[in-house]
Amino acid sequence: MKKLKAIIIGCGQRGITYSNIMKNSSDKFEVVAIAEPIPERRNYVKEQWEIPEEMCFEDYNPLFKLGKIADFVIIANMDRDHFAATMKAIDLKYDILLEKPIAPTEEECRKLVDSANKNNVRVVICTVLRYTNMFKTLKKVIESGRIGKLVSINHEECVGNLHFSHSFIRGNWGNTERSSSMLLQKSCHDLDILYWLIGKKCKSIQSFGSLSYFKEENAPENAPQYCIEGCPHSEKCPYDAVKVYYDDKKNAWFRTTATMKPKPTDDDVLYTIKNSQYGKCVYKCDNDVVDRQTVNMIFADDILVNFTMNPFNKGGRFIHIMGTKGEIRTALHNDTPIEIYDFETKKKETVEMVGSDGINGGHGGGDTGLINDIYYYFNNKYEGFSVPTINDSLYSHLLVFAAEKSRLTNKIIDVSDL
Repeated sequence: MKKLKAIIIGCGQRGITYSNIMKNSSDKFEVVAIAEPIPERRNYVKEQWEIPEEMCFEDYNPLFKLGKIADFVIIANMDRDHFAATMKAIDLKYDILLEKPIAPTEEECRKLVDSANKNNVRVVICTVLRYTNMFKTLKKVIESGRIGKLVSINHEECVGNLHFSHSFIRGNWGNTERSSSMLLQKSCHDLDILYWLIGKKCKSIQSFGSLSYFKEENAPENAPQYCIEGCPHSEKCPYDAVKVYYDDKKNAWFRTTATMKPKPTDDDVLYTIKNSQYGKCVYKCDNDVVDRQTVNMIFADDILVNFTMNPFNKGGRFIHIMGTKGEIRTALHNDTPIEIYDFETKKKETVEMVGSDGINGGHGGGDTGLINDIYYYFNNKYEGFSVPTINDSLYSHLLVFAAEKSRLTNKIIDVSDL
C-alpha cells in the first residue's frame, strides 16, 4: 500500500496528537502542509515533518487554494470552525478525518453530511472509543451471544475534576457560544459507542443536567479573580491555578494547552496564569456548560440505556452491560480487565486489557487505533469494523441534539424517525 500524504488544519492538542502518531508510522504517512494560527504550534509540526515554509499557513483558505495536494486532510481546529473548513475540503474531494463534533449545530451537521454524500467523499469522525481494545472486545462479546439478549447498559463518563476545570471551565470548551454543548463536545463519542455496541436505533430519549457548582455564588469568601493574586484558600483548593499549572511540572498536557506552546517554560506558564482565563478562579470564569448530565434512552427491542457525564471524580469510563444470560463489567481506566459473569455456570471470566492509558492519555489506545485503521481505510484495504460511515456519525450526533432538547424542555423526545 502507498504512503498517504496528509495536511493538518489545526495543530492544537488533537492535531499534534495525530501528527505524533503518524510520525511514529512515517513509513505510512507524510504530512505535507499545515494551517495553524499560533506560531509555536505551527513551527512544532513544521519541524517535526520538515515541511517547507511555503507550505505552512496561518489560515486554511490559502492552503485550500492550492487545490488537492494530499490524499487526506485532518481537520482539528475549533468546533465552530469545523463546518466551513470541512465544506471546502469536500469541494476538493479530499478524504477527511474530522475531529468531533461534526459541527456545533444540527443544521450544519446535516448540510455537511449531505454534501459529503452528494460528492462521494469519505468523512471519518474521530469517535476514537471505537478503536480501543476494550470496546472492540465488548462488541465481539455482545455479538457472540454469550450474555444472551441485551437488556440494558449503564455507562458512566467520569470526566475528572481537574480535566473538567482545565478544559470545560477555564479552557476552550467552557462556553457554549464559543464551542457547543457539553454533551456534544465531550460525550458525542459516548453516545456513538453505545449505538455501535447495541447495533440498533434509539426510540426515545430523555436528559437532565445543569451547571450546579462551578459558578460565582459558590466562590469561597474573599477569593480573588486570579488565583495568583493571593487567594486565602489556595492551600486547600484543588483548582488553584498555581498548583495545577506552575507547580505540577509533570502535567505537560495542561501546561502546553494553557500556554498554547508545545514546550512551555516556567515563565510562559507564569505569564499565562497571570493574564489568561487559565489563571482565573474556577468559580469566576465565563463557563456555562453543564457540570453533570444524565441521558436515558430506549433502543429497539426495549434495550434500556443510562449514560451519565460527571466531573466530580478522579476520572475514567465505567460500563455495566446486562443480558439475559450474563453481565459484563469493565472500565476504560488503568488497564481494568473485562469481567464476564455467566448466570448458568455462576462463573466469572476475566479478560485482561493492556494499553488503557487513562483519562489524560490517548483514549485507551483509541487515538493510535484510529490512525492505524484510517491508513487501511483510505487505501481501500480496510477489513476492520470500527470505522463509521458519516451517516452513522450523524445519527449519534442527532441523538445528542435530541438529548439537549429534552434537557432544555424537560420532555421525553421521540427519536424513532431519525
